[in-house]
This record gives sequence, structure tokens and C-alpha cells, in this order.
Amino acid sequence: MDETLLNEVVAAALKAGADAAEAVGADRRSLSISVRMGALEEVEREESRDLGLRVFVGRRQATVSRSDISAEARAKLVERAVAMARLAPEDPYAGLADPDRLAKGPLLDLDLYDPTEPSAEALEARARIAEAAARAVPKVTNSDGGSGAWSSSQWTMVTSAGFTGVHRASGFSIGASAIAGDDDGMETGYDGRSVRWQADLPAPETLGAEAGRRAASRLGARKIASTTAPVIFENRLAGSLMGPLIGAISGPSIARGTSFLKDKLGQQLFAKGIYLKDDPHKLRGLGSSPFDDEGVANAAHNLIDDGVLTTWLLNSSSARQLGLSTTGHASRGLAGPPGVSTSNLTFQPGDRDQAGLMADAGEGLLITSMFGPSLNGNTGDWSVGCSGFWFEGGEIAYPVNEITVAGNLLEIFSRVVPGSDLEIRGAANAPSLLVYALAIAGR
Repeated sequence: MDETLLNEVVAAALKAGADAAEAVGADRRSLSISVRMGALEEVEREESRDLGLRVFVGRRQATVSRSDISAEARAKLVERAVAMARLAPEDPYAGLADPDRLAKGPLLDLDLYDPTEPSAEALEARARIAEAAARAVPKVTNSDGGSGAWSSSQWTMVTSAGFTGVHRASGFSIGASAIAGDDDGMETGYDGRSVRWQADLPAPETLGAEAGRRAASRLGARKIASTTAPVIFENRLAGSLMGPLIGAISGPSIARGTSFLKDKLGQQLFAKGIYLKDDPHKLRGLGSSPFDDEGVANAAHNLIDDGVLTTWLLNSSSARQLGLSTTGHASRGLAGPPGVSTSNLTFQPGDRDQAGLMADAGEGLLITSMFGPSLNGNTGDWSVGCSGFWFEGGEIAYPVNEITVAGNLLEIFSRVVPGSDLEIRGAANAPSLLVYALAIAGR
């Protein structure tokens, strides 16, 4: 969206009575194709231009958005936003980011935009190849389909504090889902990948074959008796184990006093040698941006440094409430005030691959799928449904399902042992993670 148009919206908001204003524009184009059983199933194309406006009248704020950006619609948007702000309750911590924290000078080029625009035929071909490879795996009897997608987006922000920033990015993805079956039942398996540049996509036949392999390997899954044993979280899902940690160190949670980590800043949460890094400037990163969603200059942080919790995740509002400075983690959409989020989160690897972790543990559970997590945010008590494989003597013995693992996250974090098999598959990545003596509920 044109910066001039956003500057005009901000100026109109100030003229209408706002003390400060922030306008954002989101432009997006995308194309996705899905196939199933070798036949084209769906084609979806999107083209959108949306405008969002946040205004402040004293310490009162309001946010509105719309997709009609005509001059008449913009005027109504401004009028409604200012009227809403005048009626909103006062928030002593509301306001734009402090000017001295804004990103200045030329913004970093993070290599996030690939101008390549694949045709529908090219995306369909990738989807067909991926699905065909999945269906070719022995014991695969059906398919949930293959997919190929592309997108291009631009995020533009202008504030009355003098900040102007443009963030442009592209996305390419392939996915395949297979169903394997035998006399005892059916199991599913999926593999997919999303990247910023088309050239970084894996071969669709490799991805499809992995989806089929994962489905077939799950056949014959059985229930196990409840026990306490070592548990390994597979690398492709281990990053989700950090989700409760990120929620617990978010500024809004700390400010509300609802986090089980509210008294743990500067303390040892993990073993020495454990590092969890958040890097918004990772080249081609799926979570990368040259500035946060308040225009604040962002930078890499070790959230966990040698096992120690070093920081909260703060936007301007939660920072003011806590008497601190924003850490550049503001995150927002077109509507609503900013929250907080990480960018490219990476649990740094250890020196043992997954096989090595199984050898060290001897006997236990390898989790390859998780669903239905439950968390008590005040205590850190956590549980999750899962399936995977039981291993004995450091080797896979048989697939298992319908089990739950549970524990207190403070204890879990203190016992995490990272593997060396880190793969960058998304915006949150980790190697396989071993946790000794975790409660497993089975039959």
C-alpha cells in the first residue's frame, strides 16, 4: 500500500482530534492448489488490500480496519476510529512506541522476497508429484491429498511519531498427506514445508515419500501401560514444547501476574549449556522482519542463555506497565492493539542425534505426534495427548497411540537434553528433546 496514502490517513486522524495515530496497510496475493487421488480438487486465489488505523485520544485508544480504501471509506474510517477512542476506557499504558526506540535509517534487507510467481499449472504439478510419491509407498492405501501454494505480501506502517517502514515477503509451500491401512486399522502421515524462496523447497517426491513412510510406520500401533520413562520429542514437533514457555514470559502475562514464571527472571530454568535464541533478522526466515509491529528496532535475543531466563517478551504497553523498555516483540494484525510474539525461535542443538538420545535413554517413548495440550498457566502443570514409538535397547520397538504425557514444566525444563538433529522447518525450531522420568498415562 502506498506510503503517501497512509500518511494522509494519519494526518486526517490528527486533524479529526486524535493526539497520535498509526496506520498500517496489508497487501496480499496468493494462489493454492490441492489434488487428491491424482485429480485436481481445489484452486484458491486471493488478492486483498486492507487498511488498519489505531488512534489515541489522551490515554484512550481504538483500532479499526477495512478493505475498502477509497477516499470516502478512509474518511469514514478516521471518523469512526476517533469517535470510538473518545468513548474507550482510559489505559494509562496506551500509546505509540517511544520515538527513541523506533527503527531508524535504511531498514535491513533480510532476503525475504522472491519475485518468482509460479503458475497454477506449476503448483498443481508439484502437488501431484508429492501425492503420487506418497501413494507409491507400500501399505499406503489412500490419500488426504497433496498441495502447492504461493503468496506475496507487503506490510506498510506509518505513525505520527515519524516512523515509516515497509516489509515485503513471499512464501512457497508443498504438502502431502497419506493414509496407510491393513487388517488392523488405518494411520495417517503428513510432511510439508514452507519457505521464503522457491529454490529452497525440497523435491516434492522426497516430501511425498516421507509422508507415506510416516503413515506406514504407524501401522500396528498399540496401547501401553501407564509408566514413568524417558520421553523424546521428535525434532519436527519439539519446538511446540517451547510454546508454553513463550506464553509464560510474555509481558502481558507477567503484568497480569498469571504466569508460572513470573518470579523466575534471571534464574536457572534449564541446565547449563542450553540456549534458546530469537532472531528477527535471520535471512529468509519465516518469522523475520526488519522492525516489530510498533516500528521498534528489533534484534536477536538469547531468551535462555546458558540455561538462565534473561528477558520478558515486551511491547510498549506491557513494558510501561512493568517499568521496563520494550524488547521489540510487538505483534499485531490490522485490528486490535499489539500483543507480543517471537520471530525465529531456535533451540540450539546439542551433540547427540536422535539415535544417540535413544541409546542414552535405553528404553522409553519417542513422540512423533501431539494433540490437545492442556496447561495451567499459574502452576505450569502441563499434559498433552500423543502417539509415537516405544523404544527398547536404544532401538525402535513398535508404534504406540492413545497415550498422554504430563508433568510440571519447571521440572521438565530443568531435565531437557537437546539432540543435534536441528532442522529449520518453520519459525520455531528445535532438535529432538529428551526429558528423563516423564509420567506417561496409557491403558
